[in-house]
Amino acid sequence: MADEKRDQLQDINISKTMRTSFLDYAMSVIVSRALPDVRDGMKPVHRRILYGMYDNGMTADKAYKKSARIVGDVMGKYHPHGDSSIYEAMVRMAQDFSYRYPLVDGQGNFGSMDGDGAAAMRYTEARMSKISAELMRDINKDTIDYSDNYDGNEREPAVLPSRFPNLLVNGTSGIAVGMATNIPPHNLTEIINAVLEISRNPDVTLAELMEHVKGPDFPTAGLIVGKSGIRRAYETGRGSVLMRARCEIEMMKNGKERIVVSEIPYQVNKARLVEKIAELARDKKIEGITDLRDETSLKEGVKIIIEIRKDKNANVILNNLYKQTPLQSTFGVNMLALVNGEPIVLGLKEALVHYLAHQKVVVRRRTEFDLKRAQDRAHILEGLRTALDHIDEIISLIRGSSNDEEAKNGLMTDFSLSDRQAQAILDMRLRRLTGLERGKIESEYEEVMKTIEELKLILASEERLLEIIREELTEIRDRFGDERRTEITLGSISDIEDEDLIPEEQIVVTLSHNSYIKRLPSSTYRAQHRGGRGVQGMNTVEDDFVSQIVAMSTHDYILFFTNKGRVYRLKGYEIPELSRQSKGIPIVNMLEIDKDEKISTIIGVKDSDTEGMHLVFATKKGLVKRSALNNFDRINKNGKIAITFREDDELLAVRLTDGSKELILGSRKGSLIRFDERQIRNMGRTAAGVRGIRLRADDEAIGLDVLSEGQEVLVVTSNGYGKRTPAGEYRSANRGGMGVKTANLNDRIGDLVYIAAVNGDEDLMIVTDYGVIIRLVMEEVSVTGRNTQGVRLIRLADEHNVATVAKVKEKLEEEELTLDDEEKIEEQIEEEMEERLDEEDHEITSDVEEPVEEDEDSGGYPGV
Repeated sequence: MADEKRDQLQDINISKTMRTSFLDYAMSVIVSRALPDVRDGMKPVHRRILYGMYDNGMTADKAYKKSARIVGDVMGKYHPHGDSSIYEAMVRMAQDFSYRYPLVDGQGNFGSMDGDGAAAMRYTEARMSKISAELMRDINKDTIDYSDNYDGNEREPAVLPSRFPNLLVNGTSGIAVGMATNIPPHNLTEIINAVLEISRNPDVTLAELMEHVKGPDFPTAGLIVGKSGIRRAYETGRGSVLMRARCEIEMMKNGKERIVVSEIPYQVNKARLVEKIAELARDKKIEGITDLRDETSLKEGVKIIIEIRKDKNANVILNNLYKQTPLQSTFGVNMLALVNGEPIVLGLKEALVHYLAHQKVVVRRRTEFDLKRAQDRAHILEGLRTALDHIDEIISLIRGSSNDEEAKNGLMTDFSLSDRQAQAILDMRLRRLTGLERGKIESEYEEVMKTIEELKLILASEERLLEIIREELTEIRDRFGDERRTEITLGSISDIEDEDLIPEEQIVVTLSHNSYIKRLPSSTYRAQHRGGRGVQGMNTVEDDFVSQIVAMSTHDYILFFTNKGRVYRLKGYEIPELSRQSKGIPIVNMLEIDKDEKISTIIGVKDSDTEGMHLVFATKKGLVKRSALNNFDRINKNGKIAITFREDDELLAVRLTDGSKELILGSRKGSLIRFDERQIRNMGRTAAGVRGIRLRADDEAIGLDVLSEGQEVLVVTSNGYGKRTPAGEYRSANRGGMGVKTANLNDRIGDLVYIAAVNGDEDLMIVTDYGVIIRLVMEEVSVTGRNTQGVRLIRLADEHNVATVAKVKEKLEEEELTLDDEEKIEEQIEEEMEERLDEEDHEITSDVEEPVEEDEDSGGYPGV
């Protein structure tokens, strides 16, 4: 016995067996469960549910039947899976918020947009909807193939005739093995119009089709923002569609604003959406929401009320809600369907072409079926006509026959009739012998012959076949078509920024020595008299201090230039607004910079026309470079190379010019050179530059600025002294020289920390290394010769030094403040300051790599 069992054992390759078994399972899931057929847009479970209802006569004109009866019949005959999976699929087909055109007409609780499940199948009732009958039309005319069910005792359709493009009209989603599908629903009228266009012009372009099909049309309506994702999905079969809720901002009687949400994105759970909004308001991640109510009803539909505090901007809160809640969601389109049993990703045109090809097969097979039936009827009518012409002989033959078989054979022999014709004569009633009945037979015969002729013409002409398809599609469109629900708004995903909703206002952005950044309303700072103590601008940690400050608009860009010669970009509103005492957040949380990389320069720029503009760079070793601004086209999150260095040099400053300005470049030890920027030839984006000023061994460059006619040169020292000097005292020289003395420096005055070209009507903001900020009127800075010490601008405590200086374009009204009147200073922090600290009002971006320029004066510093 043991030997017999041993002989039955077989050696197999476990790896090969596992691979084969898994592939069989995967194909079963792909073909038989998870993916729809391109022809009818149905997965097997949906097709079986509808066919089971149709087979049992549960059409739209019949009474509702218990859902449990439908599920049991489908499970017993066609779908050998759990009853819950069948019922859940049927429930979804009945939900008007899941299907654009529901295929099941449900009675009872079939769930809600809040995620509530349907009642048990024993409580609900259902039948086919009116439009689902169009999926079944002509199914009994041999229009589709049938296959055996799972046990071979029943036959089920392999595909439905589907007289409208259900794949795109209602969409579908499913997860198979290693692949998934997610097709959005569309408007029936638009899709049918696109099919009609393809039937007339097979070479129609996607752009022409999109004149008919604007985009997905979700049952929950809402908004689609931009067409780029739609076009990509229709071109390639894959894309991303940005959906938004429809929200209106209303003014209440008490002067408060409220946001009313009347439509939500497709497949968003409304109850969870409300919970998310409440959670954000509770955790103060979104501030300003005073009340939240869901007033949705059957009569008015979706209605979510969000009341806003009086001092808050409803537009800003709404934009934050879009970003942090499902009020803005993305539908990932993946138009994967079965084509001849093979999963293929389809574009819009491909999907419609396959559907049209299916309709050609359906109509042709139906025509052939009708033709065969008409020919059979004509054959019978020809026999009846023969009988009427020889009625007396036929009656005698029948009376003389001993049985039916003898009579049939006699008719076939004597009158050349077929078996079916002879049987029809034998079955004919005597009343058919009247003259009236004879006329009916003749009339019917003529009609049948006309029908046969017409059917043959359809089969013989492709154009006539297409005409039939167009007529039937048009009839369905006129019966069931409706207006779009989902509105498509202009723009793209990249256009959805806070800028559209955040009010434009002036801000001050500060960056600390340890790279902490924040923004404040510019009204935080107000002009004081020379010698004032200033206002505390931030609480700094040990060894940290404010290093740079720039005034700008929330809609302007900030360009970040690092000591390594890279440039990054952010919008003003992207910088977090924090309290005056806060130290800010680490810049590394906002920019992808290296650990040993620090921001050396920040400037505010506008996104405007850059034609003819140039950027001038200066490094600590006194090198300068000029490059056309249009060489810096786009700056991504990873930044771009702005300048390259040799040895241990660092980027000092960047200025924007029109290509014909004079520049001043100063050093820490008090030297300053003035030269025409045209002495610097244009270089590529990654060029290293040429010598701008010749420095002594213990010196380094500390400032670069653009000098215009009539301006003065402002210098500020580390110990808080400064002065203005007429520009005429600085003669224009050739770049690369050592420059002239610009200040009489000593230990009490300190080294130079700042130089700038000023008009004299600006304000001056000075920041110390301990974070104290003072604002001065420029007129109070003395005008003296270049070989002088200047006057005290800020009273510094021991060991305090000036870290950063910035100029503000316009003055504000002054107020008399005493040195120790800090309480009064705090009370006056509320006035608006609508100036900017820099004149560089243009966008600087980078994308195109260019070869490094060399110059004989600088030793031809090579780029990286």
